[in-house]
Amino acid sequence: MFVDRVKVFAQAGNGGRGSVSFRREKFVPKGGPDGGDGGRGGNVILQADRHVDNLVNLFYEPLIKAKNGGHGKGKKMSGRAGADKIVKVPVGTVVWPEEEEKPPTPNVERPMSNSEQLAIGNRQSAIPVTDLARDGQEFVLCRGGGEGKGNVHFKSSRNRAPRQYTEGEEGEQGHFRLELRTIADAGLIGYPNAGKSTLLRKISAARPKVAAYPFTTLHPIVGVIEFPGYRRATVADIPGLIEGAHRGLGLGHEFLRHITRCRVLIFVLDIAGSEGRNPVEDLQNLRCEIDLYDPTLSSRVWFIVANKMDLPDAKENLKALQERFPKLQILPTSATKGEGIDGLKQALATQIMGPEENVPAAI
Repeated sequence: MFVDRVKVFAQAGNGGRGSVSFRREKFVPKGGPDGGDGGRGGNVILQADRHVDNLVNLFYEPLIKAKNGGHGKGKKMSGRAGADKIVKVPVGTVVWPEEEEKPPTPNVERPMSNSEQLAIGNRQSAIPVTDLARDGQEFVLCRGGGEGKGNVHFKSSRNRAPRQYTEGEEGEQGHFRLELRTIADAGLIGYPNAGKSTLLRKISAARPKVAAYPFTTLHPIVGVIEFPGYRRATVADIPGLIEGAHRGLGLGHEFLRHITRCRVLIFVLDIAGSEGRNPVEDLQNLRCEIDLYDPTLSSRVWFIVANKMDLPDAKENLKALQERFPKLQILPTSATKGEGIDGLKQALATQIMGPEENVPAAI
């Protein structure tokens, strides 16, 4: 099960209360107050871990609570500090503030007012709380409450037997939305059945599902490519996009955010038109969907992989594509037969590890 978006409720521990105590020992008259302080509450900490690949652990346990601090005791003994709750999340997790959802009013059918629409827009454009983009990076999501003071802090020349103490502070709490944005050097983008999964199988050790029907890839899969000189790069297979994906159509709209992490975008085209589409129009539609989702993606380095060169009409369509876009880098491949794979790896090594070239960004 792959989960890349989840809502959680996090609550830090409360601080322990202070103690009211007096020293009573044999041969020690008027011992005075000796109530200790409480312990601090535990923090809720998110830790990025490269060995975690999705948020499925939080899907089944959306309530995150840290331990409360212990209460103070006599003889000036402080309470035990609450243990921190450390939650491991994948590298690339973005945390957003989330308001608690209120149940809808029953039997009320009316259009949303302008204020309600504005409130929804503000929630959608909220600033992220944190972005855990490095392995081992930690972020304190909710801080534990401070400790309460014992009566030893309230003694004075006028108040020799104080009975005052303070309660511990409450820990922070809130609702949050965690989103995983896959971190990869390059991303394979294309229509369903364009051959992205087969390409990833050929260039890396990843084994995504391959079948003769669309939408076989239901979640992003990252493969690692080994290069000479102990160099490597990661490539993500993004689920197939369709026209209107930025508006929520198809399956790809759920994973468009994973593209924002990629330094290089690889557009995989069915150059043979085996699905009844035109490769030139496919490229234009894909570029349009990427730009509508996030205009900054248009400035990323990108090139084209003309796949399925072993099928009929592939050479004619490739020639038409080269004539239509003569300045673009187009790599003809056949993933099923393994043709053009070495050239694709060389292009990846050049774009990712070598100097970035200024490839035209708009069509």
